[in-house]
Amino acid sequence: MNAESGIYTGHVVHARLRPKAHKLDYKVFCLLLDLDRLEALDRGLKLFAFNRWGVLSFREKDHGDGGPLKDWVARKLGEAGIVADGAIRVLCYPAMFGYVFNPLTVFFCHGQDGRLKAMIYEVHNTHQERHAYVLPAGESAEGRMQQAAEKAFFVSPFMPMECTYHFSILPPGEKVSIGIRETDEAGTLLTASFAGAFSPLTDRGLLRALLAHPLMTLKVSAGIYWEAIKLVAKGFRIFPHIPVAPRTQRTSRRVMAKKSG
Repeated sequence: MNAESGIYTGHVVHARLRPKAHKLDYKVFCLLLDLDRLEALDRGLKLFAFNRWGVLSFREKDHGDGGPLKDWVARKLGEAGIVADGAIRVLCYPAMFGYVFNPLTVFFCHGQDGRLKAMIYEVHNTHQERHAYVLPAGESAEGRMQQAAEKAFFVSPFMPMECTYHFSILPPGEKVSIGIRETDEAGTLLTASFAGAFSPLTDRGLLRALLAHPLMTLKVSAGIYWEAIKLVAKGFRIFPHIPVAPRTQRTSRRVMAKKSG
């Protein structure tokens, strides 16, 4: 199965291993959206809106440089020297009643032959900054990719900058899995993952997700600050914010990709 648009319901799990153990696990749902079908989805669904307020919505201003996303993706891929001129699908939280915060948005970029060619990991922090890691696809026979990128963007005040991200990805199908392992010279500091199961993108499906996860996007933001309070109480070191300059949106192109196994 090669999903074009859909709802993925599952769990986000974060586990910090050093200097002290700390774990969180919460239920969420994400939308997988084909950028070529956003206007059609807006017309065909009562509970979904594109580039406007809605019960559940997706707005281009919340991603990229705030302009047309297909243009932004094409520019980022071109800057990275990657050819991916097919479908572009984005996995993210929707805005709920006008509010959203996406710690991580993932763009799956395909070629004309339908094969996955690249991924863009767009990271947002609580300082209203965002950064894009552009990685060529490295797919194994089992369909799971292993990728890595040097950390180049301040995310958490409890994590140092001198780290590397290791991605383990099962692209969207009947299931989707996004796994991230953050390491430093001493080994693994943190693991984070989202694993979800597919359901069709329909008004009934959206209503079911909305009722099961009311005010989810507010809970995501509130949860970040609540977990920060607990980390402070545990005595975690606080690293100073390193602002993005001169722009609030940057791109990493020094990346590594490899086949799994």
